[in-house]
Amino acid sequence: MDMNQARFNMIEQQIRPWEVLDPQVLALLSTVRREDFVPLAHKALAFVDMEVPLGQAPSQVMLAPRVQARLLQDLVVQKTDKVLDIGTGSGFMAALLAQQAASVLSLEIDPALAAQAQANLQKAGVSNVLVRTADGSQGAAADGPFDVILISGSVAEVPAALLQQLTVGGRLAAIVGDEPMMRATLIIRTHDNNWTTTEPWDCNAPRLSGFVEPSRFKF
Repeated sequence: MDMNQARFNMIEQQIRPWEVLDPQVLALLSTVRREDFVPLAHKALAFVDMEVPLGQAPSQVMLAPRVQARLLQDLVVQKTDKVLDIGTGSGFMAALLAQQAASVLSLEIDPALAAQAQANLQKAGVSNVLVRTADGSQGAAADGPFDVILISGSVAEVPAALLQQLTVGGRLAAIVGDEPMMRATLIIRTHDNNWTTTEPWDCNAPRLSGFVEPSRFKF
């Protein structure tokens, strides 16, 4: 398999058509080696338009390339940004964020995945990411506030605790809702007590572990 050709095809056939046109994001996808963050058993799926299994649970996946790329584009990460990445998975998204940000704290609830992600990042020479085994649903208030928070999976709703950990001007991206209709959601803290929310595109993704599911029971 010609990895460079497969990477080029992924960018041109999956990512650009999904309205990811930011030159910096496209350049990152060309240079950060996605295949090095995919489990050996699934290496052939590294550039395929699908979620790549990472562990035993159905929710343990690497999001599809176009989804990761568009989330990254929406967040408009700056070189001075302090980033919180929730749901480390294989570490690929943390690696992308690290190239744009000052520092990344990445939380992963599964110890085995956290250890593998740390190893992947070290092999890739990424030095400004700290991977921590933790339930990320309540964030990391003691380490905040953060300029960028990314929830790398779907949630029923964004916990209020995470919104409080954004700086003014900070951005949070997540995939919110229930199948079959979830929405990519971008929340910007515009003031101490004010946030704006947009839902720029549709996308389904597996649930992240640890986040509360609101009761669906109604009288």
